[in-house]
Amino acid sequence: MPIVKGPVQLEWTVHAQVKMRQYRLSPARVRRVLHSPRRTEEGVAPRTVAVMQPSSLKSKDAWTQEIWVMVQDGPKERRVISAWRYPGVTKPRAAAVLAAMRREYDEYSKKS
Repeated sequence: MPIVKGPVQLEWTVHAQVKMRQYRLSPARVRRVLHSPRRTEEGVAPRTVAVMQPSSLKSKDAWTQEIWVMVQDGPKERRVISAWRYPGVTKPRAAAVLAAMRREYDEYSKKS
């Protein structure tokens, strides 16, 4: 995620607001995930970043749910595209998987 200097204004898409309601996530909880993520990955869509934080720790390094937030940085604001709760533990993506997903997305976007 590029470093934006100074305070960042968050913009919430309608999709993000609907998903936050669906998964019972408050804006404060989404901000907390953004400010202290456990893992950061490149998003599937171009120029997006996905950050993850466990919803609650069972022990030092064990959890059963994750909260994910996808954002896109603009010149002065950070747009929250989506937020969701994942029921389980995800594995970090490999670079090969990201490259394949990006290729498929580029092919799809050229057709549209």
